[in-house]
Amino acid sequence: MTPPNTARRSETSRRAILTAAFDLVQEIEYAKVTIERIAARAGVGKQTIYRWWPSKGAVVFDAFLMLSEGAEGEPVRLPDTGDLAADLTEVLRATVAELTDSRYEPPMRALATEIAHDPELAATYAERLDGPLREAKRQRLRSAQQAGQLAEYVDLDVAVDLIWGPLFQRWLHRSGPLTTAYTDRLVATALDGLRPRR
Repeated sequence: MTPPNTARRSETSRRAILTAAFDLVQEIEYAKVTIERIAARAGVGKQTIYRWWPSKGAVVFDAFLMLSEGAEGEPVRLPDTGDLAADLTEVLRATVAELTDSRYEPPMRALATEIAHDPELAATYAERLDGPLREAKRQRLRSAQQAGQLAEYVDLDVAVDLIWGPLFQRWLHRSGPLTTAYTDRLVATALDGLRPRR
């Protein structure tokens, strides 16, 4: 059993490391963020970081989850008021607010870069964050399907990609402005194509 004082010190060091990583990602170019810089900012040895994380990307990922304050481990649910269009509009507007938030955007872009080159981190991201989010999105669409708001034949995995994919594509490639007007058009266009055939 870990002594209480040791456990407290470990948690203090862990949070210091994650805070240091998160701050550095916002202050300097991601390519210049190193384990050594994170360790120096956190006041720990770099071996302490390597004992808990296999890579810089893994540290940044956990730092992002820490910013989300306990989102991991809690069931993810989308609003379900019975009005699918209104619920999706609310969720996509909130997503745009997060993607354009100066606190969130640097670590998210850093993670996108790391995930593209690190299969292990990509698998961790899928298991701990993207997977639960996708299931919540599917569940909301499944509820709408059961209520007759979406056609029975609609593939819900494809529907998730159809609704959220363009938003992340636009954000990732900076191919257009992320506005509430865009999200509202996106919801309307997607649902026009997903309504039951008459």
